[in-house]
Amino acid sequence: MKATGTSAGPKRADARRNYELLIAAATEAFAERGADDVSLEEIARRAGVGIGTLYRHFPARQTLLEAVYKDQVEGLEVLAGKLLVYESPGDALAEWLRAFAAFGRTKRSLSAALMATLGKDSELLSACSQVLRGCTGALLARAQEAGVVRQDVQSADLLRLTHALIMATDAPGGDPGQADRMFSLLMAGLLLPPEAAAQ
Repeated sequence: MKATGTSAGPKRADARRNYELLIAAATEAFAERGADDVSLEEIARRAGVGIGTLYRHFPARQTLLEAVYKDQVEGLEVLAGKLLVYESPGDALAEWLRAFAAFGRTKRSLSAALMATLGKDSELLSACSQVLRGCTGALLARAQEAGVVRQDVQSADLLRLTHALIMATDAPGGDPGQADRMFSLLMAGLLLPPEAAAQ
């Protein structure tokens, strides 16, 4: 029993490491070229593992897509937890919206691929959407309670505005600085001036 347990530990560690390498490689590849244009062989090569190892973790392309999407949303959830105790609620909300926009910009093709196969009402997409809406709502409420963000703003407004910003700045060959300028305009419309926040 002892010998078996000893040998099982490294295998589990290796399997976990390979899983994480594959997720990281797939995330990078999908962000660069889109979820539909990268072969599983290339992802395995980027991760430094054999294609058999990839298939042991992800028996089908769909399972890999789902795992990458879930991993990204879990990462955002961890970030939101840290931002909820950040000293400045306004800065925390801005940081969250920047991270959410970056997620949306690089995951558009991944989301589209999942929608095409799972449908918008799938358990995975619904659960992930609930997490993202909940995090946005919590960070917005904290900023509003601190008096630094307009009280009439709703979390759904922020999600739609962020999606609109992504769509507006996603054209190939566009102005590389436009996204940052538009994000600054978005935050300027949300944040109250210091004298109003102090009242």
